[in-house]
Amino acid sequence: MAVLSVKGLSKSYGGVRALDGVSFSVAEGELVAMIGPNGAGKTTCFNLLNGQLAPDAGEIALDGRPLGGLAPRQIWRLGVGRTFQVTQTFGSMTVRENVQVALLSHHRKIGSLFSSASTLFLQEAEKLLERVGMLEQAGRACAVLAYGDLKRVELAVALANRPRLLLMDEPTAGMAQSERGALMELAAGLACSERVAILFTEHDVDVVFGYASRVLVLHSGELIAAGSPDAVRTDARVREVYLGDA
Repeated sequence: MAVLSVKGLSKSYGGVRALDGVSFSVAEGELVAMIGPNGAGKTTCFNLLNGQLAPDAGEIALDGRPLGGLAPRQIWRLGVGRTFQVTQTFGSMTVRENVQVALLSHHRKIGSLFSSASTLFLQEAEKLLERVGMLEQAGRACAVLAYGDLKRVELAVALANRPRLLLMDEPTAGMAQSERGALMELAAGLACSERVAILFTEHDVDVVFGYASRVLVLHSGELIAAGSPDAVRTDARVREVYLGDA
């Protein structure tokens, strides 16, 4: 079952075609990688999917529902979560509080933010932190965390909305090599156990070919290849424009 369906997606900036008629889908439980050189159109595609940009042409649907014309907050409420290449957390708040704020928004209790927020959805927040391996650090301020731990907190925040689709923008960027596999194992486990559809961008080819169930390759705004990791790894054009001898 396709959770995300994209057809003929196009976006231009002046005379530059950032995306040119891109079509693909992501099914529930899939962990799909989107790769390509810098400037290929990956970030533009993500910004179109969660409503930060409006497409020039094409269709985006979540579980068959068109997302065209919806604001990012509306798309988020429909079940599209996102993590960013540079982590987005409140440094002065604790790990637990960051997740509680996301839960307050999800449960439409944001008006309680300045009253009894510290006691709301406490158990739910701690369950999410346990899922991502951050429960023991729940009381620490995000400002003092190691970068790999911040990535886990951001994932817990994204999961607070119980997403059907999770967009992960370079999830292992800035992480130590030893931390990358652990985070991707966590993502793969979520896709399998929660049936979340996950689309992620990544420059680390070991992460891509080690964890993705399918790989999409963008080049100059066009989708030049899509398929299993083995099929994409051996594709002549992909090797020419991106992988080389990797």
